[in-house]
Amino acid sequence: MRTAADTRFLVNETLALFGRLQTVRSFSLSTPMVLAAAVSAPAQAAINAHLAHVAFDLRRRLLEFVRWLRSPESRRLSAAKTQARYVLLKMRFNNLLDQVDIFADVLGQRSEHGTGTWVAGLDVLAEDALCLPGNYYEAPPLVCFLERGHGAAIRRARTRLPGGDLSPVGVIQIPRERLIGSGIASSLIHEVGHQGSELLDLTTSLKQAIERHTAAGDRGNALPWQLYSRWLNEILSDCWAMGHLGITATYGLLSVVSLPSYFVFRIGTDGPHPFPWIRVKISLALGAVLFPHPQWAALSRQWEELYPTDELSADKRDLIDRLEAALPAFAELVLNHRPKSLRGQRVADIFPVAERQPDQLQALFEAWQQQPHLREHVAPSLVFAVVGQAKADGRISTNEEARVLSHMLNRWALNRARNYCTAPAAPAAVSTPSLQTI
Repeated sequence: MRTAADTRFLVNETLALFGRLQTVRSFSLSTPMVLAAAVSAPAQAAINAHLAHVAFDLRRRLLEFVRWLRSPESRRLSAAKTQARYVLLKMRFNNLLDQVDIFADVLGQRSEHGTGTWVAGLDVLAEDALCLPGNYYEAPPLVCFLERGHGAAIRRARTRLPGGDLSPVGVIQIPRERLIGSGIASSLIHEVGHQGSELLDLTTSLKQAIERHTAAGDRGNALPWQLYSRWLNEILSDCWAMGHLGITATYGLLSVVSLPSYFVFRIGTDGPHPFPWIRVKISLALGAVLFPHPQWAALSRQWEELYPTDELSADKRDLIDRLEAALPAFAELVLNHRPKSLRGQRVADIFPVAERQPDQLQALFEAWQQQPHLREHVAPSLVFAVVGQAKADGRISTNEEARVLSHMLNRWALNRARNYCTAPAAPAAVSTPSLQTI
């Protein structure tokens, strides 16, 4: 039986939790930033609506719990079982705070002078890379933030947040060390590729295609295909970056995986990532199919000179040789695959391949040298592809690259802010709670 003291304690604890819940406010009221540095209007609306929904539901449950505690019916439950009910509400509150912290990481650094607008420009680049012609899916809002460390990451939209709620936006973490250069687009669009591949269910479909290929082929040489299947999720994301950026994607990857030789040749066959040496080779093979040009063979030779395989053990050399032998057929299978989600189109067809051949990127660079304003009217990913190709060709210095891309990131952020300011007001949502009213 629960005592009056037990009830009083739990009521006080619940009301204290309710009071702390009242301090969770809309980011619109707490996050200072210039307008150009803000996340997109759809992203901000989705984040605020999501947190408001969670907070209002918890508010309702807390008040119902207090009313129940004070009712005669609740006295039949022991103190221990009543405490267990309260603890679940407390855990739910902590889940909400965890979610707030996730989005605060995104929004907080938007107030940094200069950096905030660059990150907003990266949002625009991410949205461009996710938006495919053909209406294959409804693209969720994407938001970026910078973090220390070497690699990028994504918390995909519609995946679980702490507490089990689905994230209303995709949150992309970008290494701060990569600002500003064309290589940052490689990391960013790779992460966008995780979101896009999931929306199209490419991994599942291609795994089935690989199984059919292996069953119909030489079963004695199945190991390379098994490994490619295991690494498929990461390979498809690299393919997404390649399809938008051309050789810029591979150079960006080189920057990430240029490590001591021990790590470059550290072959783990049970993880989701290809080991760095073969990962670069996969990128080169995909690029050679999408954008035929002698530059791929030249970069492949350079990679082999930087990380020669001569001194590896016989087992490692044998596995690398088998993987390389299967690579051309694997690249063709991936790019020519026609999943149901693409309604008869090939994987290669969803990318802007025709307009991003090396010769065309080089011609655009020459035109932009004469008329720089022309680059302000094309897709953000195309700007990075052109600048990255020019850098690979030795036509642009790293300082000029940084200057151009910094200017364009600011321009995209400012243009988006202007568009939202001049767009007609959207109809008011029906019964959508606002955090500021808690």
